[in-house]
Amino acid sequence: MSPLYPSLDQVSEKLFDKVIGVNLKGPFRLSANIGSRMAEGQGGCIINVSSVAAVKASPTSEPYGAAKAGLNAITRSFAAAYGPKVRVNCIMAGPFLTDISKAWDMEAFEERANTTIPLQRGGQPEEVVGAALYLASTGAGFTTGAILAIDGGSHLL
Repeated sequence: MSPLYPSLDQVSEKLFDKVIGVNLKGPFRLSANIGSRMAEGQGGCIINVSSVAAVKASPTSEPYGAAKAGLNAITRSFAAAYGPKVRVNCIMAGPFLTDISKAWDMEAFEERANTTIPLQRGGQPEEVVGAALYLASTGAGFTTGAILAIDGGSHLL
């Protein structure tokens, strides 16, 4: 079990509320506030960042997965609510080798990646930049409500 969530029945109310607050309530409030201003003004785009945990069950991080699944849902809802002037999309990221991954047991991660990620590795930060640039560009002018998986295919397995 993960040290963050020893078991689901031991996830405190405080931890659950914090995870939901940071990963769902915060983006909801920001999108509602800024999105309505964009819709009343010149328009724009909102890009949320979700996680493959939203669609891939994990008994060690379900409050996080539930929050990210909710973020996927509100992305689609806001896309419908704020169109046609505001596009709202989401990058659903898989495991990326960022500063946070320095705390991982990399040997265990690499072993797990061989069976749970079709590309058999974690992503590099620069591999998500192109997706964000695309979603923010006029080239994505007909893209809204999309949940773009950038996860090495891990949502498939």
